[in-house]
Amino acid sequence: MALNMKYINKYLRNLKPYKLASHKIWNVEPKKRNDILKLDWNESTCPPSPKVKEALNNLLSQDNFFNLYPSTYNEKLLSKLSDYVGMPVDNIQYFASSDSLHEYIAKLYISIGDPVLILWPSYDNFRLTAEVNGAKLYFSELTDKFEFDFNKFSSDIERINPSLVYICNPNNPTGTLVTPDQIKNLLTAFPDTMFLIDEAYSEFSKVSVNSYVTEYDNLLVTHTMSKAFALANFRFGYLVSSKENIKDISRIRNPKNITTFTQNAVIAALSDVDYMWKYVEEVNSAKKWFTEEINSLDSRVKVYHSNGNFVLIKCADVQIKDKIVERLAENNIFVRDVNQSETLKNCFRVTIGNRKDMEKVFDNLKKILLG
Repeated sequence: MALNMKYINKYLRNLKPYKLASHKIWNVEPKKRNDILKLDWNESTCPPSPKVKEALNNLLSQDNFFNLYPSTYNEKLLSKLSDYVGMPVDNIQYFASSDSLHEYIAKLYISIGDPVLILWPSYDNFRLTAEVNGAKLYFSELTDKFEFDFNKFSSDIERINPSLVYICNPNNPTGTLVTPDQIKNLLTAFPDTMFLIDEAYSEFSKVSVNSYVTEYDNLLVTHTMSKAFALANFRFGYLVSSKENIKDISRIRNPKNITTFTQNAVIAALSDVDYMWKYVEEVNSAKKWFTEEINSLDSRVKVYHSNGNFVLIKCADVQIKDKIVERLAENNIFVRDVNQSETLKNCFRVTIGNRKDMEKVFDNLKKILLG
């Protein structure tokens, strides 16, 4: 359907949408979902802590909250987040997903025409968010081996002078990690630039720059409960930053958008952090096994080292990639065909589940490649 350009914001008329992946799992009956291996959105492949279901069942036993707006300031939730990240409550604010949080950040820190630099290739939804808010986008590419070049990136910042820099760390879809020392050097060298560090996958890398926010005012660190904590359906994210930045973003934040169900689920999950860490170890172990097995299977495919709950696989050519993605889908294994950059044209991304999940993927890949 053609867009009616007469009514659309002129900055959005040529907008490239964020490309969604398969969501077939919602088109089948619940009892059949276990037949589908959904490895295309980096969701957890297991349910959250049993305490989450217990908390929700307790909530549903009440009958006097459905008609009410959710709590707009949940002290218990903030206290749990504070304990988890090891930062004062004044340095934390929560939102209805990290995507929603990124939208607030864009509204607060990006004016029409502002230059925004993204370490690329990366999470394409932030590209869309920045563009929707009128940013003039610039991309600083990783190397051909998907490694971070600090000197090149610094030169790009100096040349572009962006108002905001976005670094997904670990990076999605490459798994690349920018070290805390490198981030600190950037914060120090460019004090007039705001840096947004998206730590959606930090539990799997066990690397975070949360503690830097007390030292640097030009640092925003965003997190999600969708990955390691297995709460993707609840849409919850949070920001760690300086007290002043938290006050600024809270001025434009809609506090009614985090449901009571979500708030209770997050509190329950944060009450059982050991469950999450056990899952992280399981994923990291399966990732190591899967990477080694695929890299020794066939020279036409290469798995890159990843610090997230996913791996990037590069094929010898596009035809091999397309064949793998299509054949896996035929067997109800859905992976992500990534194409937001020319460097990714031969690549696809696989979310890492437990060892059993990855053995199934490996067996299918072996059949596809070796017959």
